Amino acid sequence: MLRTGGRQDGGEEEEEDCPELVPIDMQQRQQQPEEEEEEEEGKPDPYAKIPVTIITGYLGAGKTTLLNYILTEQHNKRIAVILNEFGEGSALEKSLAVSQGGELFEEWLELRNGCLCCSVKDNGLKAIENLMQKKGKFDYILLETTGLADPGAVASMFWVDAELGSDIYLDGIVSVVDSKYGLKHLTEEKADGLINEAMRQVALADIVVINKTDLVAEEELIKIRTVIRSINGLGKILETQKSRVDLSNVLDLHSFDSLSGISLQKKLQHVQTTQPHLDKSIVTVTFEVLGSTTEENLNIFIQNLLWEKTVKNKADSTMEVIRLKGLVSIKDKPHQVIVQGVHELYDLEETPVRWEDDTERTNRLVLIGRNLDKEILKHLFIDTVTEKQESS
Repeated sequence: MLRTGGRQDGGEEEEEDCPELVPIDMQQRQQQPEEEEEEEEGKPDPYAKIPVTIITGYLGAGKTTLLNYILTEQHNKRIAVILNEFGEGSALEKSLAVSQGGELFEEWLELRNGCLCCSVKDNGLKAIENLMQKKGKFDYILLETTGLADPGAVASMFWVDAELGSDIYLDGIVSVVDSKYGLKHLTEEKADGLINEAMRQVALADIVVINKTDLVAEEELIKIRTVIRSINGLGKILETQKSRVDLSNVLDLHSFDSLSGISLQKKLQHVQTTQPHLDKSIVTVTFEVLGSTTEENLNIFIQNLLWEKTVKNKADSTMEVIRLKGLVSIKDKPHQVIVQGVHELYDLEETPVRWEDDTERTNRLVLIGRNLDKEILKHLFIDTVTEKQESS
């Protein structure tokens, strides 16, 4: 599902110095007192899952620079890093080769600040499974994808693999966009009308980092900002130089779990349906419907949209949903239910937020994709709610 890929010719990203890598030496690691370790082993925390943040972005956008910045900042986290992109002669690859006596193969190395680093030469899932054997030596995972990877395919690993899901959870997707070349990448025409990689990465992102803002004029920055917002009306946009961001904005996002429902209600109220700024572009559609539905009818609505792909717009084009998010009211459930979807995968989970007895229940959905028609989607959802009301 993860592809190992080298940087292609034409990538604009400058080579960055990689944090110094050293082979893992257990004797040099700071160990907890034995009695403290025994106490923790005697009381395992069933909720101690490890968060995973996916860092994506087109070739040369600054993903590796962001990764190196996170690793070298003071964050009081032991971060394990899975790197899935190596360029010819890159600083990181040289460091790995030197650390391994000239041989380059999959191996875990330790950064001097206690973080772990891995080169992925085959399957990303295998790398994560190997990493989990070292559980206890880290408390966060960063996974950098190749510049041409679909982060949705990467994200799906954490939903479809039940064994992995017991140890880790997807925290969020961060997409890095190059201010200077971002519009060029987003407007690239793909064969057979496919969505290009840069647009897909922006559409799936919880956080979009517009990088290298010092290389463009304000008018160009406004253009790229407008296009990104038209594609993804839900994600948060950060603007930066040399990928330097406040780490609280890119880590511990809880974008894919029930905790996000606490702040999602207010956020959804401010999301607006967007207008396309590019030909064949992705847009954000949002709507609100009062009332409650049944879980069965909600599943039918989502499955027709994501699985069966039977929902079409006025031009008879199939609606293609890349990301789905919302809060809904399920009959007989006292708590708000969060809906999450990436491509054909989706999940329903109760949030800690209870419905107040004196407030009218409502459903708010945000869909990001292509050929979306707000009115058709809204009326289709209303039909689902109406059917429930008639049968109750």
